[in-house]
Parts: sequence; structure tokens; C-alpha cells
Amino acid sequence: MEEKSAEEWAPVMRFSERSAPTRRAILEAARARFAKDGYDRATIRAIAADAGVSAAMVVRYFGSKADLFAQTTKAGFLSLDLAHVPAQEMGRRFVRAALEPWERGDDEAMAALHRSAMTHEDSAKAVQGLLTHQVLPVLKAVFPDDPDIETKAGLVHAQGLGVIVGRYLLRLEPLASMDFEALVAWLGDSVQRYLDT
Repeated sequence: MEEKSAEEWAPVMRFSERSAPTRRAILEAARARFAKDGYDRATIRAIAADAGVSAAMVVRYFGSKADLFAQTTKAGFLSLDLAHVPAQEMGRRFVRAALEPWERGDDEAMAALHRSAMTHEDSAKAVQGLLTHQVLPVLKAVFPDDPDIETKAGLVHAQGLGVIVGRYLLRLEPLASMDFEALVAWLGDSVQRYLDT
């Protein structure tokens, strides 16, 4: 699978190549700050200071904190290439890619974001951005002619959120202790039904 860099997932706005090192520095500083402080406590000002730039420059290149967070998290997920996956395997492959980071427990910033999304508007916007910036682009790339792909992506995202909250945040049984391969099969087959409709 070919790995894509964070630069390839820059916002739609086009910037010159001269700005690439600055944008890269901001993304690296943001990743580190979100991991250290969590989504709610991380600030644009602190990220800018870590990157050695002004807060205005962070906003110019990445928009809001929610947009910046989406940019810091999406490169790895979007590097998943599903273009050559058989149609009947799409659901399980997608689910595995989405849940493996949660299973490893290696993204505290993402967990903190989801915990606070119910009570903080900015966190909720960042979670909504995951649909726009991650789930939808991956599915659109595989199903470019599906007129219902936005609806299907919304259903896939909502079901994934339910599993993330139930298994990884609330640790509801029997979901919390379910074998990961069994979880991928169950959830993947459900996602597959959305995609096949």
C-alpha cells in the first residue's frame, strides 16, 4: 500500500511549495500538542508557538482547530487504498482500518475528542469533520458514481461511532471483550450492507 504524506491531504486551498515546510511544522506541532494536551486543552496559540509561527498563520493554512485536528488525523487513514479490494470485502477492510488504531490504544487525543464531543461544540465539529475529511473521501474514491454515497458514509460513520463509544470509551460488555476479528466481521458485514444497497 502506498503511503501518502500529510501534505497530500492539505486543505482544498492551494499554497505555494515555499509554504510546505511551515505547513509541515504546524501539522507536526499540532499532532504533538493534541497527543499531549488532548483536543479540548490544546490551543491554536500553543500549537503556533510550538511550530514557531503566528496563530494567524495556523488559521490561514488550516482554518479552525477542528479543521486542523482533522488534518492531523487523516493522512494515515486515507492512505488506505481500497481501489483494488473486491467489492464483497470492502466493509471488513474499511472497518479494520478505522478500528485498528483504537484497538492499539495509541491515540489518546482521538479518545479525548470523542469523550468531549457530547458536551463541547468545537469537539463535536471535529468529530463531524472526521466524516467529511476521512470516511466520505475514502468511500467516494471507491464508489465515485454512487448517488447515495454521502448517505451511506453518514450511516457508516454513525455505526462506527457507536462501536467506538461502546467498546473503547464506555467499555460496555460484551462489546468491550469481544474478539477483535469477530468485531471486524460483525461490523464489517453491517457496513457492507450499506455499501451494497
